[in-house]
Amino acid sequence: MSNHYEVLGVSQGATGEEIKKAYRKLARRLHPDVNPGDDAAEEFKLVTRAYEVLSDPQKRRVYDTTGNENGTDTGYPGAGYSGSGFAFQDIFETFFGGGGQQSGAPSRVRRGQDALINVRIDLKDAVFGANKKIEVDTAEVCPTCDGSCCQPGTSPRTCDICGGSGQVQRAVRSILGQVMTSAPCGTCQGYGTVIPSPCHECSGEGRIRARRTLTIKVPAGVGTGTRIQLSGQGEAGIAGGPQGDLYVEIRVNTDSTFLRDGDDLHVTLSVPMTAAALGTSVHLDTYDGDQELTIKPGTQSGEILTLRGLGVTHLRNQGRGDLRVHLNVETPRNVDHQQEELLRKLAELRNEEYTDGQLASSGSGVFARLRERLGNR
Repeated sequence: MSNHYEVLGVSQGATGEEIKKAYRKLARRLHPDVNPGDDAAEEFKLVTRAYEVLSDPQKRRVYDTTGNENGTDTGYPGAGYSGSGFAFQDIFETFFGGGGQQSGAPSRVRRGQDALINVRIDLKDAVFGANKKIEVDTAEVCPTCDGSCCQPGTSPRTCDICGGSGQVQRAVRSILGQVMTSAPCGTCQGYGTVIPSPCHECSGEGRIRARRTLTIKVPAGVGTGTRIQLSGQGEAGIAGGPQGDLYVEIRVNTDSTFLRDGDDLHVTLSVPMTAAALGTSVHLDTYDGDQELTIKPGTQSGEILTLRGLGVTHLRNQGRGDLRVHLNVETPRNVDHQQEELLRKLAELRNEEYTDGQLASSGSGVFARLRERLGNR
């Protein structure tokens, strides 16, 4: 019988990784699909057999002690590509650059999910920013087991079925002969450990549903649809895993006085006809306090007064938008007899002629003056 170490070209003290590396190198060169010669096929059998023994710690220990395989089958069933203990994943890794064999069982720990909530704020809060308290229904670390998933005083135990690997192997027959396939262990669900005494409060998940109160800083200048990311404030992870992120989406309430357009604010201010004609000053209550506005004589309805820097704070730049005041000149309604006489007197003084309640269209009235202007063009 050939020496397995010599067949693979490694020393007797070689590590498992060195043995696997040597096997892969030889298998790529000698495999019948790559090298169809008879000599290569025989060498491949020897290489495969050597790796089967030396890659198994128990078989290798027996081989090193006795110099033989202690009764293991020296034949090569099927096409001779695999013995009873050889793992098919090693061939798969050799020829396809990866494979199903894992370096270890996966952890139970999982990062928590991100969460999204909507928060409504007033327009004034969008103008200046604010601190808001919010309540979030989310997953929190279990206070009883502190995320361990186990009842206090207990701990996870290594799975007896897979021995902690998280994988179980079974022998199947294939065109390559008898090979070993791996699948996640059904007892531990592939984690390599089982929890004999799950926490009663969280049912072994390491987290519970709870309501949490947070104070968030709403920056000045936000608008409807703006999202604020709070890192690590989302749901707690499984088995003590890190928390996800919390996203707060802003909804700005409609204001009864001011209308927002970008970073500008708009407001409508009604002034009496007499005040617009004679001129006056009025006071306007704004988010920045009382502001005095000057209405010039002869102001017309629809004119706009602009108050610089009294709008919404720019979200990403310094400064603020403007406050635009739209003037609405009010025409008096339901005038009494005395007021009517005064208005007629005013019309007469302004050469505005009325006949039977209609504005005159001839003579020296307004239409006559209009006609004169058009005729002079």
